[in-house]
Amino acid sequence: MARLAVLGAGAWGTAIACALAPRHDVTLWARDAAQAKAIGASRRNERYLPGIEIPAAVRLAGALPENADLFLAATPVAGLRELAARLPATAPLIWLCKGFEEGSGELPHQMVKQTRCGALSGPSFAAEVARRLPCALTLASRDAVFARESAALLHGGRLRVYTSADLVGVEIGGATKNVMAIAVGISDGLGLGQNARAALITRGLAEITRLGAALGGQAETFMGLAGAGDLILTATGDLSRNRQVGLALARGETLAKILADLGHVAEGVRSAKEVHKLAQAKGVDMPVTAAVNAVLDGRLKPAQAVEQLLTRDPKAEA
Repeated sequence: MARLAVLGAGAWGTAIACALAPRHDVTLWARDAAQAKAIGASRRNERYLPGIEIPAAVRLAGALPENADLFLAATPVAGLRELAARLPATAPLIWLCKGFEEGSGELPHQMVKQTRCGALSGPSFAAEVARRLPCALTLASRDAVFARESAALLHGGRLRVYTSADLVGVEIGGATKNVMAIAVGISDGLGLGQNARAALITRGLAEITRLGAALGGQAETFMGLAGAGDLILTATGDLSRNRQVGLALARGETLAKILADLGHVAEGVRSAKEVHKLAQAKGVDMPVTAAVNAVLDGRLKPAQAVEQLLTRDPKAEA
């Protein structure tokens, strides 16, 4: 049994704490001490993960834990830099967030100073993980020993954890699939059918792979859990916040209203601009990303963005 500190009591942090509690000594830290006290008393996190009973073994903390065998950062990307700065450089750290930091355009590994660190990614709806339904994830780190040791701690029960040395590829897959999920949500919301959905997922994966390769990622990573697996789940599953953004945009709702109603972070909204900027800087063709970005910026209506994609000149698939 290891001491695990889950930092962030949102949906995913609460879920992973629930899943790991039967096998480890788990502390769940909430940034808001009042929130930590309320969750600890009720054993529920109704704001972020309604209907889930939090095991009695999970300790709630309002003060940041100082020691753990492994720290799991479950904050949004926007909060990772500040959180990581509060931990010692020697703290073993895994982040669960996916996306680019708004403004800097940096990936999570570029924000942290920890020497032993990595990303946990893959197809994983928090509500299902909390209910201990089967889930397979990829733990990526440039330190192979750290990846193996950390994966061994997390692997077990209904949670299957694979390892990868392709940290950049895993992060790119996790960040860009959210943008593609918005595109698929728009398509489904407009009633364009399952053929269009399959085409968008496939061409979206091609865009992800092109960008990932340009940044040093390995092609096989994008065919795995952190690439195709995560994309398929996020684009088609109605628990996906990014898919819900696309569906609402197709209904004609404003982005401000959508995000207010959502009550959670939809990382694809924040990442779309950064992915588009990075693609332009690297000379990578990403038409689906460009269309999503134009819709989010208000430059195109959802139907106009679809028409723009459909009227592109024919080209070789590969």
